Amino acid sequence: MTTRHHRWAAVAGTVLTLAITGHAVSAQQKDWSPGPASWKGDLTPITAVDWSYDRAEHLLGRAGFSGTPDEIQKLADMTPAEAVRSLVHYDSLSNDHLEPFEHSGFFDDSLADFPPSRPAATELAMERGESMGIRVKPEGVNRHMQPVSDRFFYWLRATGMEARRVGYWWAERMLDTHRPLQEKLALFWHGHFATAEGKVRDYRKMLGQVEMFERHAAGNFGDLAEAVAKDPGMLYYLDAGVNVKGAANENFAREVMELFTMGVGNYSEQDVREAARAFTGWNYDNLDFVVNAELHDDGEKTFLGRTGNFDGVDVLNIILEQPVTAEYIAAKLYRFFVRDDPGEVLTSELGALFRDADYELRPLLTTVFLSRDFYSEASYGAHIKGPVEHVITLLNQLGAEDVPGVPDFNSTTTGLGQQLLNPPSVAGWAQGQSWITPALLQRRGNVAFDFLFPGVVGFRDPNFLSRGGDGTIGERLRSGQNFTSAIALDPTAEQTAFNMAARERDELFNTRVSGYRAWATAMQKLIPTPRGATRVDMTRMVLDTGATTTTAAVDHLLGRFLRMPVSEDFRTGLIQLLGDELGTDDLRRAETYLEDPLRMVAHLIMSTPEYQID
Repeated sequence: MTTRHHRWAAVAGTVLTLAITGHAVSAQQKDWSPGPASWKGDLTPITAVDWSYDRAEHLLGRAGFSGTPDEIQKLADMTPAEAVRSLVHYDSLSNDHLEPFEHSGFFDDSLADFPPSRPAATELAMERGESMGIRVKPEGVNRHMQPVSDRFFYWLRATGMEARRVGYWWAERMLDTHRPLQEKLALFWHGHFATAEGKVRDYRKMLGQVEMFERHAAGNFGDLAEAVAKDPGMLYYLDAGVNVKGAANENFAREVMELFTMGVGNYSEQDVREAARAFTGWNYDNLDFVVNAELHDDGEKTFLGRTGNFDGVDVLNIILEQPVTAEYIAAKLYRFFVRDDPGEVLTSELGALFRDADYELRPLLTTVFLSRDFYSEASYGAHIKGPVEHVITLLNQLGAEDVPGVPDFNSTTTGLGQQLLNPPSVAGWAQGQSWITPALLQRRGNVAFDFLFPGVVGFRDPNFLSRGGDGTIGERLRSGQNFTSAIALDPTAEQTAFNMAARERDELFNTRVSGYRAWATAMQKLIPTPRGATRVDMTRMVLDTGATTTTAAVDHLLGRFLRMPVSEDFRTGLIQLLGDELGTDDLRRAETYLEDPLRMVAHLIMSTPEYQID
């Protein structure tokens, strides 16, 4: 580390300590105007008199991914009702500039019935002489099952790579969309109806889910619930293939009530069993929903007090008739967009509103975003940004044109606890305070640093092999080291002539060889992710505001990036740091070398606890 950066680190430590310990709030910062405490729980719409730039910023941060001062000012120039309507009723806004996902071409029809495991793949090949469109080698040939093993691992590697590209594609939509609430809701539904590519093992199904969440984002919850129940990714994830007449599998039926609609304690085990019978025979053919009539239990069922010859759609409709369903979904949306503690009274009010609107989401969202409660003191600073939201907000506030390739978006958010298309379980991500630990707070600060000062030299594309594992095998294979010898691929094995002969005689395939070959084959088709850094000009960003002093520059950056006020000592420390780096408080004098010092200040602001919340 250079002397200059040692000094920066020392000053940064002092500045961040001041930010965390807190002192008097600076009077120079922008107007921060949460409503009075009496507004808590009040769903009465705010009036034009109540409206301000600060409240427009609060709205865009929660109903979208924040934005530039110009974007916020556009909302501030509207009435509250107009601003909320522009976000909630987004269908009239064109998004034609957003590109559809471009497939790398990994999939072909032979992979449509992909085996559930490597043993299943090779056992099928032993029975039929081929699997996944690949024939086995003639008997007696060394590793005659190797091509089948290679094919199995090829798709695992390929779909994983392509899923990362889908994550990038979706992140770009979040950043570039003219409909921020649509993408924010799609992200919410992805965590609510959680499905993981790691189990589904088909990026196409995950892409289909993202597109489904976008289509239904602010529509009718009943329509969305039915679409999810018929979604190939969800059907695979919750084991629809083994949910058949006479042997009903309860996975989906349980989760649809426990996590997706009603919540724990609002149904019986008998209801789970009867609902599972109603969903028997529901399955998919490639990317299409199908009902296998011969596997469907068409007998009479009793579910939540109702009796009839129910199928899955009937079960979902009965669930929607329960008052608790509207309250459960309304409360979960409220916790995502507003704060963690709606309370029983407000939950009941929101549930009644949702149910009376026949589960249309827009009336509920409009009421929440216009309410005094949404702008109350209790709601300000009550939302901790999730990792994806954190990164997209950061890029939006910087005015970035696209999601950069350095640092890698997927690796960045995964390091913070959230990987798109791979939630940790069917329960999704925990949200709220689970996003913040001492270690994660430091890592969030490093994220800001990586975007503002990208380490291109040390960057390793996550799609490329590491120096260990498959990478080591690849080097040995490419160098021709005992290519036909399985034992040569195991550096811990005793390489005697007897052992080598035994391994060669008995081995049908080698999965370590397959791992490398799968990677090499997939990389030949993979469309590369652009690996540029964030394109942002902070010098112009600050000077275009008319700022001429270090004080004005710091105040602009504090106002641009923070929703919460900070201490006067922290602000003073930033001004001093910027002045020391420039050697002057005159921005025009320092214009030709202003960029890096401004990025230092921005990094420190984005590393504060205040930046993690809004």
